Amino acid sequence: MKLLTLRTSAGTVAVRQDGETLTEIPGFADVGALLQDPSWETAAQAASGATHPLDGADLAAVVPFPGKIICVGHNYRNHIKEMGREVPEYPTLFAKYAESLIGPNDDLALPQESDTVDWEAELAVVIGKQGRRISEADAADHIAGYAVLNDVSMRDYQFRTIQWLQGKTWEKSTPFGPALVTKDEFTAGPLMTSEVDGEVQQSTPTSDLVFTPEFLVSYISTIITLNPGDVIATGTPGGVGHAQDPKRYLQEGQILVTTIEGLGQLKNRVVKEA
Repeated sequence: MKLLTLRTSAGTVAVRQDGETLTEIPGFADVGALLQDPSWETAAQAASGATHPLDGADLAAVVPFPGKIICVGHNYRNHIKEMGREVPEYPTLFAKYAESLIGPNDDLALPQESDTVDWEAELAVVIGKQGRRISEADAADHIAGYAVLNDVSMRDYQFRTIQWLQGKTWEKSTPFGPALVTKDEFTAGPLMTSEVDGEVQQSTPTSDLVFTPEFLVSYISTIITLNPGDVIATGTPGGVGHAQDPKRYLQEGQILVTTIEGLGQLKNRVVKEA
């Protein structure tokens, strides 16, 4: 299944994508709320609410208010190499907050305070079942599905200190969606790309991870309970603007497109924050 969060005149609603049609899942304001129901798959499959055309749909971030957004740095070998780092023994973890998320077609805010805004295409894992100290063998049972995310980074703020948080969670900076594709329809492996104004910047299979989604679920859940709707952003491959010579960053008016085969596409226009 493909599950999305649709904005309507009455507020947001969780929907199921049926070809070019979106079918409302009554009683759930968004996909995150849907995942709180232990029977979310049955509810989504059985839904027969109002319908909307996919074309022109105003989509929110697929999970607009995750309890946790845990991100992984240095998880693709080609990105580790371009940043001059060693392959890590353990995952490098940092956090984002829900205020950073935007919909798959929303404008991406270019802040007044930073002129080094960089792209980072990522595969996002969405948790579907609560768990603590989950074994790697059982981790797939706790994954609801996958989505596309771009961990847009303000590099000047990121590297002010050895802690990255301040460069990673700017408001309205992180496109996320368009859909949660359930795990029965997607396995890490297909190509992930990012483009700026039609020029490909990143192009790497999502299978080239140092730490797999299952390992990350197990590792992170050792530290903290993972809950339905929590998000793990699994890291970006090589091709970021900061590693190019000369360095390249997002500029006002550019279009950032992030795609993972089988999951969909984010298309975000870069605008100056008011």
